[in-house]
Amino acid sequence: MDWLKDAWRGIAMCLLIAVPAWILGKYFPLVGGAVIAILGGMCVAPLIKSKRATMEKGIRWVSKKVLQWAVILLGFGLNLSVILRSGAQALPIILAVITTSLVIAYLVQRFCNVPKRISILIGVGSSICGGSAIAATAPVIDADDDEVAQAISVIFFFNILAALIFPILGTVLGMDTLSGETFGIFAGTAVNDTSSVTAVASTWDSMHQLGSATLQKAVTVKLTRTLAIIPIVLGLSFMNLRKNASEKGTVSLRKVFPFFVVWFVVAALITTVAIRCGVAESVFAPMKALSKFLVVVAMAAIGLNTNIVKLIRSGGKALLLGGACWAGITMVALLLEALLGIW
Repeated sequence: MDWLKDAWRGIAMCLLIAVPAWILGKYFPLVGGAVIAILGGMCVAPLIKSKRATMEKGIRWVSKKVLQWAVILLGFGLNLSVILRSGAQALPIILAVITTSLVIAYLVQRFCNVPKRISILIGVGSSICGGSAIAATAPVIDADDDEVAQAISVIFFFNILAALIFPILGTVLGMDTLSGETFGIFAGTAVNDTSSVTAVASTWDSMHQLGSATLQKAVTVKLTRTLAIIPIVLGLSFMNLRKNASEKGTVSLRKVFPFFVVWFVVAALITTVAIRCGVAESVFAPMKALSKFLVVVAMAAIGLNTNIVKLIRSGGKALLLGGACWAGITMVALLLEALLGIW
């Protein structure tokens, strides 16, 4: 109770920003509630400066713990049987895309002096699933809220470009317009965030009267990419553990191991087993929705903690890195579709 007495003001402020951001995100899915919440937090932060001390504990708790809960609940949106069956066709492209993004992020970070944690967040966010991957990675690499906000902003920018360019690009390249498979795989492997994958695939369906064929394929491929959160986060956790051990000596595994990823896997397994036993997939819809809402709440806290001046000053290199990852992913996805005979 003492903790809640100190933290409730900060939690309430995050909710006051998150609820309208969540609603607006429904009307503007291409932007999304998470980006709106970050911007809202940045705008509100100067207005509450005099009362900041009374809210600090709650804001900090939301930006760290609520983000982890959001990742755990994300697992309830994954039916592993469907993903492994339907997403297997795109698996070589997914692996190549993830590898390409991470390698490009590493090279740009080394040669352009991009801050290491920002490069990891953008590389992982570009290659896996945008904001969700960033949410899962941030606590493992001890990223601060400025770095998370910058990575989310970069991912958002290239999501907008993808939504505008990719349907036109698919038409110019002569992708199959009688089936949603070719463009669905392309959208599912080359677009960063799930909401943007939905927007891009739905646009293709509308352009070519395909119903929801492209959307279904794209979302399945995208969910297959989401599974890469597990090895990536565990790998980064192991690297962080070794680094801390070399710098500080003995390090507690409990403090650095991302146990929330274990619960993410448990949630996915529960969903998979339950659906195989006859439970309707719609039963898990509220938890999937709650996961997305908690991401928005956490992004409101991150926005409140973000130094907007610092964000603008350091944004050029982050955009360069994000653009390099985005271009690399797009080219590799198209090349492998052609080589595998999908396109």
